[in-house]
Amino acid sequence: MWIRRAARRGAGWQAPAAIVVAVVALAGCGVTDTGPAAAGAPARGARTAGGPVVRAYFLTANGTWAVARPAPPGAGPQTALNALLAGPTRAERARGLVTALPAGPHEVRAQAAPGAVDLYLPWVVSELETTAVSQLVCTAAAAPGIPGHKRPVDVVVRIHESGLSPKGERPWPVRCDETGAAAPMEAARAAR
Repeated sequence: MWIRRAARRGAGWQAPAAIVVAVVALAGCGVTDTGPAAAGAPARGARTAGGPVVRAYFLTANGTWAVARPAPPGAGPQTALNALLAGPTRAERARGLVTALPAGPHEVRAQAAPGAVDLYLPWVVSELETTAVSQLVCTAAAAPGIPGHKRPVDVVVRIHESGLSPKGERPWPVRCDETGAAAPMEAARAAR
């Protein structure tokens, strides 16, 4: 009986004591409600290349991936495509980047126009993998030096296939969509 009374008396003071200790601990932590405070300018990243870059689109297991490469001043679509045709660097290959473009020395010519790039390919598009076409189109669309200063998704890339004369069949107009894939102009219009 005496044990039961002592347990009841002890339980009576332990609960309020625990609450007092918790309130004192929380009040003493030093955090006050002050709201937002100015802390200086926002953080900014720095380019390691120190100058203009071109973006070459390579492939990963999850789709296309743009890598920045240093470029000389005045670089344009041809410089970007030359970087793409050179393939991924050793470090990029170690990160899993590959290309779907055919191996070997190939010349792709690029000519910038207002809001567009004309690509002259040494291949017929139907002989290329779809991902290779996306690499070419997105690299061209993201290139610097395109008159009109459009976003890459708004640049029209006109593909001229091998064997077609400049005055022959009309080029195939495509765009690079938000996912890094080539989309025919008709499909791009329908998606909007």
